[in-house]
Amino acid sequence: KVPFKRVGPGAKKLIALACSTGGPKALNSLIPMLPKNLNAPMLIVQHMPEGFTNSLAQRLDELSAIHVKEAEDGEQIQKGVVYLAKGGRQLRLKQNGKSNLLQVTVEEARNGLKPCADIMYESLVSSDFEEITCVVLTGMGADGTSGIKQLKENKKIYVIAQDEATCTVYGMPKVVAQSGLTDEVVPLKKISGAITQNVGVR
Repeated sequence: KVPFKRVGPGAKKLIALACSTGGPKALNSLIPMLPKNLNAPMLIVQHMPEGFTNSLAQRLDELSAIHVKEAEDGEQIQKGVVYLAKGGRQLRLKQNGKSNLLQVTVEEARNGLKPCADIMYESLVSSDFEEITCVVLTGMGADGTSGIKQLKENKKIYVIAQDEATCTVYGMPKVVAQSGLTDEVVPLKKISGAITQNVGVR
């Protein structure tokens, strides 16, 4: 287990967020509060069927200073951009030399989920990011916990979970908190501040 300590301001940082039931509403209040010059790229897995994630990304983009888009296969991720996993697909991050590329694939659901947050988190184990901020919002079930657990064994991570009072369904954040993985449990309206404080702005 790598002890968490903040690396210097020049460190490569990434934010990886997971949500499910109540997620779109939570994202609608969280993402517009993020600064445009966030010093990290952000990946989001929101459990959604095919055809719905693009309109969600567009709506979030219109509401926010930060750029939000649907993840595309082979795309190189950039700081200050939020990438929403495509519904009905799996999302991974693939290291290619010094570049970090998105991998969007048609494959089986895991635990009934496409996209599945565990798959996304597991793919970050082999990335060159030095510090990863994991965020778990409202949602049914336990998706994200086993992936974050694997990540914690290999990387410096900081885990923020939404509190029970502000969750539509207190499932995913509850399981990650009960697993002893969380560094901070906060109400929804304070999560954007916690993320920004952790990764900084550029």
